[in-house]
Amino acid sequence: MELLLNKLDALVSKLEKAGGKGSQAANDIRAQLNNIKKGKLDGLASVVESLEEKADDSAGASDLSGSVASFDSILSGPLGQFKTASQAIGGDVATLGDLVGSTFDMQKHFLQTVSASKQPKADDLQKLLKPTSEMIGEIQQFRESNRRSEMFNHLSAISESIPALGWVAVSPAPAPYVKEMKDAGQFYTNRVLKDWKEKDNTHAVWVRSWVETLSELQAFVKQFHTTGLVWNPKGGDADLSVIPSKPAIKPKAVPKAAASPAKPSPKAFKATTATQKPPSLHQDGKKWIVEYYKGDQNITIDQIEMNQSVYIFKCEGSAIKVNGKCNNIIMDSCKKTAVVFDNVVSSCEFMNCNGVQMQVLGNVPTIMVDKTDGCQMYLSKEAIGVEIVSAKSSEMNVMVPKGDDFVEMPLAEQFKTIIEGSKIKTSPTESV
Repeated sequence: MELLLNKLDALVSKLEKAGGKGSQAANDIRAQLNNIKKGKLDGLASVVESLEEKADDSAGASDLSGSVASFDSILSGPLGQFKTASQAIGGDVATLGDLVGSTFDMQKHFLQTVSASKQPKADDLQKLLKPTSEMIGEIQQFRESNRRSEMFNHLSAISESIPALGWVAVSPAPAPYVKEMKDAGQFYTNRVLKDWKEKDNTHAVWVRSWVETLSELQAFVKQFHTTGLVWNPKGGDADLSVIPSKPAIKPKAVPKAAASPAKPSPKAFKATTATQKPPSLHQDGKKWIVEYYKGDQNITIDQIEMNQSVYIFKCEGSAIKVNGKCNNIIMDSCKKTAVVFDNVVSSCEFMNCNGVQMQVLGNVPTIMVDKTDGCQMYLSKEAIGVEIVSAKSSEMNVMVPKGDDFVEMPLAEQFKTIIEGSKIKTSPTESV
């Protein structure tokens, strides 16, 4: 009897702390304490059981409500700063900012449903996830459709990392998945910081706010959905009639103070186009574009200027010679293609390529290799001090001049990491 009364007191205290309906339940049971003490114990055990259930429901509802409030703080905090910076930059980045904001809004609506509902059937879950999934796909397609944009690194940074919002379908470790997606975009955020370091600090704010958004998302998932999405076991059925529709996002103009992106041709890079594109070499503003060549070993760009760039896209079995000094060279989605150039002010970059080569006759400060399998880099004596940055790439070799010949030096693909206290030490290791 004494044990039961002690349990009752503990439940009352728990309900009083919970507030709301739990507090009301505590008031009701306190009114019955006098009768209980007088020996009127009819139904006491069932009352205690019922109150235990109410206390658990109250605590669970409090946790789920806190989950939505915590996610909302991400939207009003770092994501809000990111959207503000996106609008300040303007153009494609402003449009992208609207798309990202809408995607997070979709996920907030989904999490509100999760907090109030029990876990639905697999088919219904897919319907609930569809709006967020479609927005992620639209962001990635926006990047693919604007490859000529001068803000392409911005678009790529978001396109590579926005799948972090897919954590809702990951178990048992969704938080590490968010970090993996954040790291996937780091290659491009670093390039944004490098390109705009001494031009416009707004771009640095843009990068920092986006990285902070993903970091807080990771912490949120780790706290509230540690091993996977947590539904409300006491909730009702998920309401499929209130699934939000995808918003229409209008392209934004570029502020006069910002750099004007090159005008994209919306038909040139449609992923769904099945017909073979004709090869083309043309100048678009300050950018030379070489695209869709196959088996042509005699492509030449002459009279290039130092503030101009070269963009090589979807060429196969071809060779491009760039005469003169240009700002940078980018080779994108090419196979078995080579580029030979005199001098580059900024960098030579390879992304999404296979079996490509480059040779510098003069100097190049930086070479970047991203998602490329097979890249041979022939250096001149003047370019031996080059900085090479690689990510998610394999079979990379640097050819260093030695007399009249070249010495082949492979770049590391496998690494060993050691944890030393609170520090991490990473070094290249040979394949085993």
